[in-house]
Amino acid sequence: MQEYPWLARAIALCALAWLSGALAQAPAKPRPGAEPRAVAPRGALAEEEQRHIAVFRAVSPATVHITTIETARDLFSMNVMQVPRGTGSGFLWDERGHVVTNYHVIQGASGARVTLADQSQWPATLVGAFPDRDLAVLRIDAPRDKLKPVLLGTSRDLQVGQKVYAIGNPFGLDQTLTTGIISALNREIDSVNDRRIRGVIQTDAAINPGNSGGPLLDSAGRLIGVNTAIFSPSGASAGIGFAIPVDEVNRVVPRLIRDGKFTRPALGIQTGSAQFHAALRLPKGVAVLGVTPGSPAAAAGITPFRRGRGGDIIVGDLVIAIDGRPVASLDDVLEVLEAHQPGDTVTVALLRAGKTVELRIRLAAAN
Repeated sequence: MQEYPWLARAIALCALAWLSGALAQAPAKPRPGAEPRAVAPRGALAEEEQRHIAVFRAVSPATVHITTIETARDLFSMNVMQVPRGTGSGFLWDERGHVVTNYHVIQGASGARVTLADQSQWPATLVGAFPDRDLAVLRIDAPRDKLKPVLLGTSRDLQVGQKVYAIGNPFGLDQTLTTGIISALNREIDSVNDRRIRGVIQTDAAINPGNSGGPLLDSAGRLIGVNTAIFSPSGASAGIGFAIPVDEVNRVVPRLIRDGKFTRPALGIQTGSAQFHAALRLPKGVAVLGVTPGSPAAAAGITPFRRGRGGDIIVGDLVIAIDGRPVASLDDVLEVLEAHQPGDTVTVALLRAGKTVELRIRLAAAN
């Protein structure tokens, strides 16, 4: 056989073919345990499980999937076309079709499409955005019976340890529920334009790319925040997620809907940097380096720091508080002003020549 290896292979193949035929003709013997097993009964779902299910059923119809679109040009035909750019989450704010999401979800896009829980898709228009708080409002023209707005809660009375739920579309997987707790309160994160967002909620509920703009809910299914960011070197959930508190959302969104933008009232001052403050060893406050002509600050007689003829610095006014709230940076000033509207009157406390002076100033609209 060693001299004829081809003959050995042929004999082996014939034997295998004969064995296969014999097995096919042999009657199959039943094996024990081949039938489907009986299903073991279970009791009622645990109370916590029932609450998870109830929250998801109540809020998932209000949660939407957002696909952003950008304009591109075909390299061969040179035709302009719209192509998908990215995805995110959002939620229905009211029965008029307003959808709230993060500004960074729609930033740079030329259009957006909203997918509702029933998988119907609707073109969206941008109503307004406020990058300083990473918030944006879209609008869809869908029938009212498809629009189930989320219930609103509050964030001023939240406590660390509270149960929370996040619903969104992580990695494009729509209608995903995750659970966790409030890990911390009053965190600070940077917005897309490097403004500080204060009072942020920290949660360990899994938040991944695509969850941005989705709702953070309390155990009653009420909106308490808008999921906006994660802290993760890998880009996936690491148990540290952040949400903009709903009280801030409820302050900004109605003004975006009404005006199409967030109009911040203005004092009409230019402020010094932290380096300027440190170099002069100034007390805590915000140094006024300039006053806009015709502004509320000019009308109130606020005096800026300025250079003397010999190049020395002549000390001007230092803003130390607005409406009783201490301020130590431009961010502090802007945050206080954002709580007001043009035409409101505020009390500005100044440090002037070593003495505290209070002025009543009527705010104007920012240019």
